[in-house]
Amino acid sequence: MKTLNEQVSAPADVGNALIGIRGGSELDLDLRFEAVHEGILVSGTATAQIAGECGRCLDPIEYDYEADIQELFYYEESEEFEDDDDVDQYWVIGDLIDIDPVLRSAVVTALPFQPVCREDCLGLCNECGINLNEDPEHHHEILDPRWAALAQLSDNVADDATTTKTSDKREEK
Repeated sequence: MKTLNEQVSAPADVGNALIGIRGGSELDLDLRFEAVHEGILVSGTATAQIAGECGRCLDPIEYDYEADIQELFYYEESEEFEDDDDVDQYWVIGDLIDIDPVLRSAVVTALPFQPVCREDCLGLCNECGINLNEDPEHHHEILDPRWAALAQLSDNVADDATTTKTSDKREEK
């Protein structure tokens, strides 16, 4: 058994469009490598700085994430692996293993599909783009175009009523 406690540069493109690990940022690895009959069992944690933006208001998001890793890397001559094509198989090639795909899988599957800066984030106004977290009372008067003619008719009736009252008062004098 061997242990590895090391800081390495994170690989590029670990994440999705809104959130992930920045390529080249520090990645803390605390791993244990154990020789087993079928290959090498890798277990431990990888701690990374997650960065991105809120899916509602586009404010920046940053937090530390600790990914648990446990994966078996099969020896090339091992015949004890699963024949299922849906299961990822990792191999020891020579004396080396590539932990990059395991790390990507552990981090990407744990990332939120729609990251938010906080659960009650109000997002952006869909009319003007103002951040609704800064002005929760913000709103626009939106009239359905199908009712616009009725609203105009209502305004005309109100104007006629005002004009009629004014002319009635003039006639009384």
